[in-house]
Amino acid sequence: MRRTSSFHFSFSSLIGSSVLGTLILLAGLAVPRAQAQTQAQDGQVIDRIVAVIEDNVILKSEVDQLVSRQVRRRNASYSEDLWMDALQQLVDQELLAEKAQRDTTITVSDQQLTSQLNRRIERLKQQAGGEERLEQAYGQSILEIKETFREDLRRQILAQQLRQRRTQNINITPSEVRQWFERIPQDSLPRIPKTVRLSHIVRYPKPTEDARAEARSMITSLRDSIVDGGASFEAMARQFSDASGAGSSDGALNNVNLDDLVPEFAAVASRTPVGQVSQAFYNENQNGYHIVRVNARDGSTVDLNHILIKTPTSEERTKEYLNAVRDTLLNEDDVSFEELARRHSEDDRTAENGGRVTDPDQGTRDLVLDNLGPSWTQTIQNLEPGEISRPAKVQLLSGDEAFHIVRLERRVPAHRVNLDQDYNRIRQLALRDKRNRRMQEWFDQLRDEIYVDVRISKSELAAMQRR
Repeated sequence: MRRTSSFHFSFSSLIGSSVLGTLILLAGLAVPRAQAQTQAQDGQVIDRIVAVIEDNVILKSEVDQLVSRQVRRRNASYSEDLWMDALQQLVDQELLAEKAQRDTTITVSDQQLTSQLNRRIERLKQQAGGEERLEQAYGQSILEIKETFREDLRRQILAQQLRQRRTQNINITPSEVRQWFERIPQDSLPRIPKTVRLSHIVRYPKPTEDARAEARSMITSLRDSIVDGGASFEAMARQFSDASGAGSSDGALNNVNLDDLVPEFAAVASRTPVGQVSQAFYNENQNGYHIVRVNARDGSTVDLNHILIKTPTSEERTKEYLNAVRDTLLNEDDVSFEELARRHSEDDRTAENGGRVTDPDQGTRDLVLDNLGPSWTQTIQNLEPGEISRPAKVQLLSGDEAFHIVRLERRVPAHRVNLDQDYNRIRQLALRDKRNRRMQEWFDQLRDEIYVDVRISKSELAAMQRR
């Protein structure tokens, strides 16, 4: 199969497209792999195997999904070449995963797998508009969706680790960067939209002591009504629980693996005797108190019902805290923004780096202003470089809601991409291209030891599109 290296694709990455690995990982978690080949009632094939790598298959629908994402992200037009390139990317990913499976020095822990799986599922929930809509889209419960994706994700993590091992020592010199850039036709260089560099200090609103006491009192009363008064756990869950989906499911969670639960919840679910109701316990992740009734337990799998009473948070106290941090920065010369970010910020993604905000897809500090969202742009619209905003509510790049203060470091107006203003970005792209070419050479060698059968050609694809 022909391989291509696209400068257009590379430079679309400059203005917000995800890297190849992210696209493939999201494609792998978009729709569970179902039957290898399905037919409509009239006998027409509506999905088919397009490639086989050892014991694993790639379906046409999987390639279609990846192509659809690339078309949207690149603002490009569909073509057979684009589709065949996407198929090649998925074949290479499976080659990498198969090679990683055979390498006994590469491992993934259950904790790492569960953590990444939970993050991917949360991202899918956001894209679908909530847990209930996601379950409707797949026709499965969240736990079933996780189980469907677990093995595929494990292979993908192993493949990522092997790719990193193969490429981490491949570097690039300034002269190579310039030569790479100068091969691009000048009339094809895109314009870069407005970008900014920011740092911030983040705090999450916390429940007040009075709110905690009130929530604990309520959950304790509910437990007393169930344990001592004979009230139905299910009826109490329907009427009072703040847990998502609890009103329609009586608070039921069936066939739950303890590893998929947050530690506080898992600890209680593992030690509560079957048929009994736990004491009230606080869950930091959901800012509320739970009670749990364990209905059955089989090893690390449990069936249970639960009730959650959330504790309201104090936004004003959070803003007061951030105002105090801001006043310290404005009035004391011997402290730095970076120092206070490490000490006070609750955003794990940025705190360790002194509050510096980076694009989660690109890893660059130059953030496209239009991609940040209204809560960000409103906060920084009147800031000059070096100024620090007042506390403001924000939806973080991770999707979480919080409050933050922001220091604007620089603004870069829209411009034609060039080495003077965009050297670091161009270097990243040139290095990525160099590493990809080395990986492609290695993939060709892997075909001598790993079975690969591509079962569709460009002409056959074109014929299918005309039907």
